[in-house]
Amino acid sequence: MKFDSSVPVPIAVFASGGGTNLQALLDHEQTSGLYKVTTVVSDRKEAGALRRASVANRNTLVISNQGRSQDEIGEEIIRHLSSWDIQVIALAGYLRLIPSIVVHAYPKRILNIHPALLPDFGGEGMYGDRVHQAVLNVGVEVTGATVHYVDEEYDTGAILAQWPVPVLPGDDIKAISARVLKIEHLLYPAVTDHVCRAIKEGIEPEPFIVPSVDLESISDDEK
Repeated sequence: MKFDSSVPVPIAVFASGGGTNLQALLDHEQTSGLYKVTTVVSDRKEAGALRRASVANRNTLVISNQGRSQDEIGEEIIRHLSSWDIQVIALAGYLRLIPSIVVHAYPKRILNIHPALLPDFGGEGMYGDRVHQAVLNVGVEVTGATVHYVDEEYDTGAILAQWPVPVLPGDDIKAISARVLKIEHLLYPAVTDHVCRAIKEGIEPEPFIVPSVDLESISDDEK
């Protein structure tokens, strides 16, 4: 895919839920200049992410999955994204498997953020509080967030970045979720910048180095 390197990279965000990671990407693009969220896609017409997109005056698209083949869904996705010149897809709580034809149309251009340190606690059905409950059940001392490329399976693509956070004594699902979400909102925009910068330079992104940040110094307004 050819791209004019003098303008921000146009990206599409796919989301099934409220879209807090979408909001983090929208907020960051104002100072980044490396990418612009031009389109938000959802499989649910009532998704909060679509409301966030409308407030931000971005294109929206609802893709129906019921009673349709993966190829049919994929062809519709590609048709719409091509019309908007989308260069990168960022999954932000999107609960559907991306069709193979879309994966092949956007090689190393589809990102996902997962609320655990993959390959642990990943796979089909592992999302949201289910992940954090599994972390508690196993009793690990560290969890975190992972940004990875999307392939044809759930959560198995090459890892771009991971940011660990501790699991503290007395933590419940709510505490772990809040701690992980805080770093998701920092990590995803930073890695999206990293990937889009490489696209503009015509190179393949190297693994992203997570910055050293004191989480306790982050105010509620930055979560």
